This record gives sequence, structure tokens and C-alpha cells, in this order.
Amino acid sequence: MSDSPASARAEEIKGLFAQYVVPTYGRFDLVMERGEGRELWDVDGKRYLDLGSGIAVCSLGHSNPELADVISEQARSLVHCSNLYYYETQGRLAQRIVEGISPGKVFFCNSGAEANETLYKLARKVGSEEGRFEIITASDSFHGRTLAGIAATGQEKVKKGFEPLMPGFKQVAFNDLAAVEAAISPGTVAVLIEGVQGEGGIHAASPEYLLGLRKLCDERNLLLLWDGVQCGHFRTGRFQSFQRILEGVEGGEAFLPDAIAMAKSLGGGFPMGAVWIRQAHADVLGPGSHGTTFGGTPLACAVAHKILDVVERDSLADHAREIGTLLKTELERIAGDYPQAIKAVRGLGLMIGFELNPGLAAFAGESPASIQFVNRLHYAGLLTIPSGAAVVRLLPPLNLTEAEAREGLAVIGTEIRKITL
Repeated sequence: MSDSPASARAEEIKGLFAQYVVPTYGRFDLVMERGEGRELWDVDGKRYLDLGSGIAVCSLGHSNPELADVISEQARSLVHCSNLYYYETQGRLAQRIVEGISPGKVFFCNSGAEANETLYKLARKVGSEEGRFEIITASDSFHGRTLAGIAATGQEKVKKGFEPLMPGFKQVAFNDLAAVEAAISPGTVAVLIEGVQGEGGIHAASPEYLLGLRKLCDERNLLLLWDGVQCGHFRTGRFQSFQRILEGVEGGEAFLPDAIAMAKSLGGGFPMGAVWIRQAHADVLGPGSHGTTFGGTPLACAVAHKILDVVERDSLADHAREIGTLLKTELERIAGDYPQAIKAVRGLGLMIGFELNPGLAAFAGESPASIQFVNRLHYAGLLTIPSGAAVVRLLPPLNLTEAEAREGLAVIGTEIRKITL
């Protein structure tokens, strides 16, 4: 970094973090100042094309003027009034979510971790009279960083130092129906999966797996719980990822989880989470059994309404499919040109990952290949998200343009070529 005044400011800001902010994040060496659309600028004035959108959060990009207007307007009317009272914006938002899935009801919260906590509590409440509390989850899954969330997560690295883990969770291989069936015990009450594993490397559930899980859960009186925090809200080209995965599949139109956790893109950068619960279990969590101070405030709901309005008006679900197809096709072409660098390309819609070959000489050192390559892309002005040791994720805003997609692809292609020289 240069000795310009802006660079001195960047170092000052990083110094504040070093002195005053708990170091729970492995931060990249970037100090951001402002954003607009699909672009961010750091304090040195360097511009970045953002294909990470705050880890699948900024569904309409940065500083979206329509969201800014609705936040300002709602803030002048009612920001918060407590869930002790009724207000229309929350009821109408619940209605829209239900209409996008199936009959049921919605609980509002503030994050994906909170949404998943609601799933755990729902399951335990359903199984309480029979003493059933165990939830089967998948290897390489990620369900948040609460104590229950890390117990549910199928990654050992998040559990270290927090033992003894909360009991009631066990992990089996993803996309392996037989493994789930073998893991069922008299204490099992539910199965919890992601439609597309984000932190686990962009692995999608197969149609056969989903249909088999639904049948198995019905036969064994288990809940089928769905973590759609990252893969939901139109990211795959449909409202929820199972709707995309099962398109055109015989029996797919009848598939439905028992509850779905949502967050991230739901609020477009404003903290918000939600859980849809199907009709049969919609009243299990009664008064006093669950709650949150800030869940579903008038301000949060106004933002979520506007996002749904824009998605519908601008056909962003179809757009996500079209731009996602372009990104995936071109990444597959790059992988074909440089097979020594890219082992695989995976994903649906605007949730795409490419897996690097960690054995390349360019990835010498202890840092994972994914981190090293993401840093190379930063230097070239492109933001992406690492996933594990070798996968780079593209999770751009739903309104990413074709020109921006091609710009990002050009940067990736150039950097891939460099690491193979």
C-alpha cells in the first residue's frame, strides 16, 4: 500500500479494529468505503466488481436507491413497535412468503443463525412428548455459529474449543439417502439439509435424494427441515432452491419441506431472517415458546417487501438463471482450457463455485488455494468468496448485468492463466 493520505487512513482504520474489535474474523486486507450497484470502492479509491454481494446478502446490490428510499420513508413512519402488537407490513410479508411456498405460517427473526435455531426448537417441540430430539444433518453442512448451530454443522473446524457440544445432532454423508436411513434412531425427530451447500463447496442436493428424503421422513414420522439461508430467495432462479432442483422431475411438484429457514438476500443487506412452517406444524410454537425483540420490525418488513417487488417487476428470478448460465458456461470453458488449474465447476443460478487444484506451484505455502486465489482476484479488482480450502464462490447480486458478468469472467480467466504459467 502506498504512503498516500488515503492509505494512511486505511492503516488507521485497521488499527482501530486491531485495538477495539474482537478478532473473530479472518479479514482480507481491504478497507471498504462505499458501494453502488455491483461495485465497491476502498478508501484508496480502488474500484471492485462485487461477485460476492456480502456473502449472498446484497440481493439488489449496494446502496440501491429504491431500498434507500423505502428505508427513509418507513423510518419516518414506524421503525420498531415490538411484537407485542400487530402491524400490517409483517402480516402482508408473511402472506407473500406463504404464497411463494405453500400454506403455512411465518416466524420472523434477524439472521440465518436465528432462523435455524427456530428449526431446532420446532423439531424439539414436535418430538418432546415422545422424547425425540435428535436431528440428522449432513457432512460439510453449515448452519450458523450459535452453540446449536455449530453442533448441527458438519464441519469440525467450527466446533473446536466449544466442547462439550450440544447433544442431539449427528452428521452423515450428503446426498446419501441410505446413510440417513441408517442413522435414524428412536430419538430422531428430524433431518436438516441445505439445498445447495454453500460453505461446503457448492454441492447441490440431487432430485433423487430430495424425493427419497421426503418419502423416508413421511414413513418414519420425521420432520424434513430446510436451510435456505444462502441458497434461497431466488439465488438459484426460483424462490427456494428445491423448486429449481426439482423442476421437471416426476413427483417434484409435490415435494415440500416441513419448515424452511431464510435470511441473507431476504433483507438485501438489512438484517432479517424468517422461517416458513407448513400448515400441519404452524401452531406448534405458541405464545411464550419462542421470540425475538427485533424480528420482523416494520422497517425490516418494508425492505423485504420492496425486494420482492423489484424481483417480480424486473423478472430477476429468470435473470438469475440467464446470467448464471452464462457464468457457469464460461467458467466451464475456462476450466476446459486450463484443466490443470480448475478441477470442477458447480452450481445453480447465481450460486456458482469453481474448485481449484491446490497442487499447483502457484499455491505454495500454508494458505489455502481458495484464499490465495481470492486475494489475486482482489488485486485485479474482483470480489469473490472462498469456500473451504479450494473452492471460490460467485454469489453476485440478482441484478448483475451481462456486461458485469463478462468483466468478472475476463478477470478470472486472466488470473487462471497466470497461475498456470
